[in-house]
Amino acid sequence: MSSKSRRPKNAGKIVILSSPSGGGKTSLTRKLLKKHKRDGWTFSISVTTRPMRPNEKDGREYHFRSRKEFAKIRRRGNFAESCVVHGHLYGTPREPIEKIYQKGGVILLDVDVKGAFKIKKAFPQAVSIFIVPPSTKELRRRLKARGTETAEQLKIRLNRSLAEMELFRRFDYTVINDDLDEATKLVDCIIHSFQARKKSLDFEYIESIIR
Repeated sequence: MSSKSRRPKNAGKIVILSSPSGGGKTSLTRKLLKKHKRDGWTFSISVTTRPMRPNEKDGREYHFRSRKEFAKIRRRGNFAESCVVHGHLYGTPREPIEKIYQKGGVILLDVDVKGAFKIKKAFPQAVSIFIVPPSTKELRRRLKARGTETAEQLKIRLNRSLAEMELFRRFDYTVINDDLDEATKLVDCIIHSFQARKKSLDFEYIESIIR
C-alpha cells in the first residue's frame, strides 16, 4: 500500500508522539495505551541496536537487534524511517502502520524528533504531537533523575534536547507536560478530534454525502 494513496473510507489514525529526552512522551504513551486497551489502540514498537536497559523486554519497549540484523531490515525497505540517535540505530517498521491505517484502528508512534519528521513525510495523513517539559530546569531535573548515563552523556543529551525544543513549530500540536495526567487528557482529545480538521477530511467522500 502506498502511504500517499487516497484515504480509505474508514481509515485509522496514525499518531506521532515526539519530544526531546525528558519530555515525557513514553510515560504519556503508556497511559494512553492503558486507557484505551479495550479500544484496541496499538503501539508501534521500534527496532534499535542500543543495549537493553534494566526492566526492558525484547518486543515490548523495542525490538533489540544487532547492527547486522538492523541493516538487513533496512535494505529490504521495511522501515518507514530510520536514524542514528546517540550513536545507536533506530527504525520504525512500516507494515504495522499501514495495516492499522487500513483497518481503521489507532496506532501510536513514540519517536524522536528526526524520526517524527521522516514519518510525517512518509505518512502525511498522520498527526504529529510534540511533548515538551514546562521549563529547562525541569528538563534537567528529569534527565538527571534517570541515573542511566555518565555526566558527559547527560550533557550531550541535554544539549540535544534543548535544540530539539526549538523545533516545536514543525509539529501539528504542542503539549506542555507539566502534569502527566492533564497532558494525557489533552493528547487524548487531540487524537479523537484531529480527523475533523479541514485538511484531514476526505473531500470526495464528504461531497458524496451532501449531494
